[in-house]
Amino acid sequence: MRGADETLVRTALSERDPLPGAAGFAGEVDGRLVRDVLGRQPIFSERDDPKTWSFDHRDLSDPIAVPPGHARPTTGDDTSDEQVWTLPSPAVAADSEAAVERVRDAVFESVRAVSADGLAVAFSGGVDSSVVAAGVPDAPCYVVGFEGSHDIAAARDAAEAMDRDLRVVELTHDAIERAVPEIVAALGRTNPMDVQIVLPLYLLAERVADDGYDRLAVGQGADELFGGYAKVAKAPDDPRVEAETVRGAAREMVLTLPDQLERDVLTLRAAGVEPVAPLLHDRVVEAALPLPGDLLVADGRRKVALRTAAREILPESVAEADKKAVQYGTYASRELDRLARQAGFKRRMENHVEQYVESLLE
Repeated sequence: MRGADETLVRTALSERDPLPGAAGFAGEVDGRLVRDVLGRQPIFSERDDPKTWSFDHRDLSDPIAVPPGHARPTTGDDTSDEQVWTLPSPAVAADSEAAVERVRDAVFESVRAVSADGLAVAFSGGVDSSVVAAGVPDAPCYVVGFEGSHDIAAARDAAEAMDRDLRVVELTHDAIERAVPEIVAALGRTNPMDVQIVLPLYLLAERVADDGYDRLAVGQGADELFGGYAKVAKAPDDPRVEAETVRGAAREMVLTLPDQLERDVLTLRAAGVEPVAPLLHDRVVEAALPLPGDLLVADGRRKVALRTAAREILPESVAEADKKAVQYGTYASRELDRLARQAGFKRRMENHVEQYVESLLE
């Protein structure tokens, strides 16, 4: 079992408790493969032989993931998946001040509970990674990107404001071309967006591992839980969300986490580190789910509750800093597109970046 001990998982199963106080888990218990409600730990089995399973799909000949919140029997005639947990849908918090206090307590407890042993921090200068870094003041901070990129500039400003040393991992075209096939093998995906997102993370994690660290603290989950996306802020007018409210749109984003986390976890493990995501601990999820819309987005300010809480341990400039998506803030998306065009895959061609990615596998 990864992420929790078997006793906790058995209790969660018997009580149908989706948030039992862990940071995600997966494994085999009492003849069943289980995966937590947000899919924070991926797990796979052979399609026709569930008793043969692995945390890495590459170990299997015909792997199929256990869906989040499900149990898959490994013995008996019926090996169909059973949904045993669903994400809670709590009522909206009526007291905004108390709701922010719950967020603050949950976030601070989670980031301060992280052991600094063998740990580095993926640091982009935004509030998410900065609050994680604040919890482990002795861990080194790493930023990745092409020189001149937004993330490197933001990380340098934040590190200076927080009085933290910063190690910069500069991306290069050669590194991209080498890494893409390795990432595709780890994921089993050639989707350009997935590759663009994890490409800088993979190369940063490789550097971290080369420097002797085997764990990487990340800020994953904060955008989904606390309303960090533009499409959430624009709800219901953004066609990318179906919800009629900001709060509903944020929940849509939370429900996308399992697929994203499978991608990110598999990539970071392939690079040689184990991800640590304190902002995805059950206590943080529990504090975030009841937040009203105006504590997610207000007057164009996103992640209101998280930023308000973070100002107690971060400089104001860092707590309020804007953050671009990693594939844009590092220029990974731009430069992968550039390489595709240089290789003859022009934008007028259908799925030109994916065609380029596939060409690197040959």
